Amino acid sequence: MTAVARPARDGAGGRPARVPFPVVDEVSRHCLRAAEPETVHIEIHLPGRLDPDRLRTAFTEALRRHPRVLMREAPRPWYGRRYEWELTDGPDVPVVSVRPPSHTALRDARTRALTEAPPLTKSPPVRLEVVPGTGTVLVLTINHTALDGPACLRVMATAAELYGGRDNSPASPPARPPEAAGQRPPLDAPSHWSPPARIAPGRPDRSPGNGMLVAELALPHRSKGSPYTVNDQLMVATARTVAHWNREHGARARPLRITMPVDDRPRDAGMPIGNGTRLVEVTFTVAELALPTTELLRTTAARTRALKALPRPQLGHGAALLTAPVVPVAWRAAVTRGLRRAAAPWTSTTLLSNIGRVPYPLDFGGEAGRAQAVWFSAPARMPRGLTVTTASTAGRLHLALRWSRGLLGPGDGAHLRDLFEHHLHQTEADTTPDEPTPVNTTPDEPTPDEPTPDEATPDEATPDDTTEAPR
Repeated sequence: MTAVARPARDGAGGRPARVPFPVVDEVSRHCLRAAEPETVHIEIHLPGRLDPDRLRTAFTEALRRHPRVLMREAPRPWYGRRYEWELTDGPDVPVVSVRPPSHTALRDARTRALTEAPPLTKSPPVRLEVVPGTGTVLVLTINHTALDGPACLRVMATAAELYGGRDNSPASPPARPPEAAGQRPPLDAPSHWSPPARIAPGRPDRSPGNGMLVAELALPHRSKGSPYTVNDQLMVATARTVAHWNREHGARARPLRITMPVDDRPRDAGMPIGNGTRLVEVTFTVAELALPTTELLRTTAARTRALKALPRPQLGHGAALLTAPVVPVAWRAAVTRGLRRAAAPWTSTTLLSNIGRVPYPLDFGGEAGRAQAVWFSAPARMPRGLTVTTASTAGRLHLALRWSRGLLGPGDGAHLRDLFEHHLHQTEADTTPDEPTPVNTTPDEPTPDEPTPDEATPDEATPDDTTEAPR
């Protein structure tokens, strides 16, 4: 569906129109777990203040212009063969809330984004929290069973344009460097029948839910004419970070497999809304991870280029068979959950979701201004237990690490951030990686001139703030 308005009540007898769950939505719905909610968190930092009533009006109108957002899960009998979305004319519940200013307001909003998924039975399955301070932080929480981050960012761009009257059209996507003549093909990838490496456990507290750390880093430098992209640099940095972490924790060296979402949708007002990315898996052998950095970057660039060009269903061919509506959906749910548990050892090591340069100005005009930073985070359910999400705004890289609290703890997140920054820096140099010098050797203790998270106001919170679900 596009941003062109359509009636929500075109069903028989004037009932709300219904749309069968696509494959991605159905598989996600089958596997929901209350202990680890499937949420996507988007955090937009603005330099100025927003008027709450104007924002509510603009955001509600943006939802109507992208009607695939205004939906709820339709009731069904036990023998129903499909989940269905029921389109609505407007929100069932208030979508925008304004939090009173406090020292912990931003941290609390982040915690809610990790632990409280908007219900699928109420339209829309998104929630927008406004955290005021010297500036304003918008925290958007999305139920990932219904929608993904890029789709909701498109809705936010429409809301910004309606609020401020500024043009928020997307910028042209950056061109991928041309393939170098005589570029060496990728080394043979490990078989997908071989279980990949898992993230070695750190110091978890065994509590349910996810923890999260966000950080602002410098964008990695690339030589002009390099055959690889920033995405390839991020992929190499992620792979070497995980390998380094596992080596430190005594895990046996094994091939890595990193899931990478690929989004081929246009970014204009006609962007299809929903879960529109397809997942590909980038593999790294143990031998490849030991290659000189430049050689590994070229190998990775060739591999990601080939994977992006390969036509493939969003979740592969097997998912389409699992979701064929030939038996009641409750039966298919039980089978899918069983297969997911059985396939856990073959699940990829981690997920890297690189949004890239945020394509919209997200300019709310007037006093509110234009976005200075945008963070995303993706669910980190076990058995992966760790996701890496990146985006760039205003010439800076915004990194979110999100982990299962049954696998890692906040100190582990800070160390992984240090390793990631080190290995990302290594992609700027033609050297083989060495042992890192930690960016922050005491991540749990602030420096004297830094406020602690409890002392920081929402707009002054340190960019590497760590957020956990409540115990």
